[in-house]
Amino acid sequence: MAIQMKSNVIEDFHGTKVADPYRWLEDTNLKETLEWEKEMKAESNNYFSQSNTHTLDQERLKELWNFPKYFVPKKINNILFYQKNDGLKNQAVLYKKEDSTEEVVIDPNSLSEDGTVAVTNYSFSSDGRYVAYAASANGSDWQEIRVREVETGKDLSDVINWVKFSSIVWNPDHTGFFYSRFPQPGTVSKEDESNHNKVYFHLLNTDQQDDILIHEQPEEKELMFSPYLSEDKQFLCLHVSFGTASENRFYIKHIGSDDKFTKLLDEQDAEYSYLTNENHIFYFQTNLNAPKGRVISIDINNPSRDNWKEVISEQENVIDRIKYVDEKFVVVFLKDAQNTLQLFNKEGQFEREIPVPFIGSLTELTVNKDEAEIFFGLTSFLHPTSVYQYSLKSAEISVFAQSNLAFDVSEYETTQIFYPSKDGTKVPMFLTHKKGIDLNGQHPVILYGYGGFNVSLTPSFNPAILRWLEKGGIYAVANLRGGAEYGEEWHKAGMLENKQNVFDDFIAAGEWLISSNYTSKEKLSIMGGSNGGLLVAACMVQRPDLFGAVICRVPVIDMLRYHKFTIGRYWIPEYGNAEKPEDFPYLYAYSPLHNVKEGEKYPSILIATADSDDRVVPAHAKKFTATLKEKAESGSTIILRLESKAGHGLGKPTSKLIEEWADFYTFLDKELS
Repeated sequence: MAIQMKSNVIEDFHGTKVADPYRWLEDTNLKETLEWEKEMKAESNNYFSQSNTHTLDQERLKELWNFPKYFVPKKINNILFYQKNDGLKNQAVLYKKEDSTEEVVIDPNSLSEDGTVAVTNYSFSSDGRYVAYAASANGSDWQEIRVREVETGKDLSDVINWVKFSSIVWNPDHTGFFYSRFPQPGTVSKEDESNHNKVYFHLLNTDQQDDILIHEQPEEKELMFSPYLSEDKQFLCLHVSFGTASENRFYIKHIGSDDKFTKLLDEQDAEYSYLTNENHIFYFQTNLNAPKGRVISIDINNPSRDNWKEVISEQENVIDRIKYVDEKFVVVFLKDAQNTLQLFNKEGQFEREIPVPFIGSLTELTVNKDEAEIFFGLTSFLHPTSVYQYSLKSAEISVFAQSNLAFDVSEYETTQIFYPSKDGTKVPMFLTHKKGIDLNGQHPVILYGYGGFNVSLTPSFNPAILRWLEKGGIYAVANLRGGAEYGEEWHKAGMLENKQNVFDDFIAAGEWLISSNYTSKEKLSIMGGSNGGLLVAACMVQRPDLFGAVICRVPVIDMLRYHKFTIGRYWIPEYGNAEKPEDFPYLYAYSPLHNVKEGEKYPSILIATADSDDRVVPAHAKKFTATLKEKAESGSTIILRLESKAGHGLGKPTSKLIEEWADFYTFLDKELS
């Protein structure tokens, strides 16, 4: 029997007394915590070892994962740079290709024996001579930046530390780069280690301690800065953000100038994404007075809002993202959670549709200005990413790279349906399954969702899902409020005091699948990670009668204290803060940790977290596990999968992904049978 030590911690939230009996599990070094974790791992290992399907699933997943995976290239000085994974490599390799010769630039698999060091960001100097790359170990958000000479494949002595979420921006003469970083640990209090973000310039072949401070804003210590250069390389720009809020600021100054930044957009009243500029005329994608997005121009010499001009007006569909090339705006639209591609001229007039070879999602879009062409990746639930090359001059499209699967996807199909939520809102959902299935209510289902942070769940390929499909399963993805599928209004309808809408949408998806005879509650599983882990935990607690199994990955669970850990305070614009009397009631009402009922029969749950997760700390998962074990009906299946040398999911090696999904399927085979 696992340790169920309880502390007598009780906090007063605006007159409401709230107990936190498993607060001690937040202390990762506490002897009792370590003993409790050891017992949880023993329980988990015993559960998964008693399986007749695990080995078979694992071997089949290896086969399904073993195909070439291509990423969208960037072209610099007529040299192509791109990432590719030949099959089962733990990490994708960065290549360069000149003429027909392919050479390795960075192989992250050589940076660690077990593939747990990933290259999470890279930036080439505009002459293609150097690449600055950020490496993350064990899934941590913290990164180390190094510089490699592309021709020789050798790293310079430069090492940059205390970096996360930073862009890397080379100066025009390639002598160094701009980046942002946080304080060196020990120079500030522990709670401020993810505050006081500053922008620096690093000169090649110098020590980090000699880096030049470019910008700081100590009076607003929670701001974060992402530097980048204007298209004409005349200006250094800063994208200024507050946590994960959609709204941002925009600062600017002439490159090389010692002047302070001009705070061109400083009200943080909307989202502003810089697109391009012609001298002093700057173009932005924004949702100001346009929840689905539009394009405006601002004369930085005359920046009064009265002088702003609309270039592309708000359209019927959401503007997902935009690139500018050859005096054209290449606009990616989102129509019912699927992407289309259109071309507008500089004056904002529609010119033509760019044909998309199949219905799906654009993974990335890059431009080659020298040859007026774009590269884009396209994927769906049944198709891994294919990369296409499109010429703006000839309007011709060609395949740059395409994978061949050892799996006959023609036997399967994806359809999109729209179902009503509790308040009547129509919500889209994708269903992927074998063609011609009988609607007999007996199909096992994974219902997946996220619903938050302006993130759209567009069709995406995961080789693990092929295994689920061939086992006879249905994969359902619901496009809940809180995402960006229908613009900022859709996002706001699922955040802060409206968060319950997200849970209602997801519960309604489950009810629709049952009432439409796709499945039954005994065969219905739900899955989500991070904010999606919060989603499935809240829905399980609110409707324990509706689901047969729950896979809750790296979840946010304690909604009264989430902002006190690592970067949790970044999420306050999305969730709110229980220390504020106006936010506490709705957070307390849905916080999964605080709504577990004594003696309730909950569906079987697998809670997956990792010891190196420094984004959503494992304490959330641990406290939820302990609470369920204490209160749920005796004999309930509650498994904590605590992974070592892994984080929130960033750069997780292929071998760990395969092992994780084999465990998921073991769990589902046991609990949905």
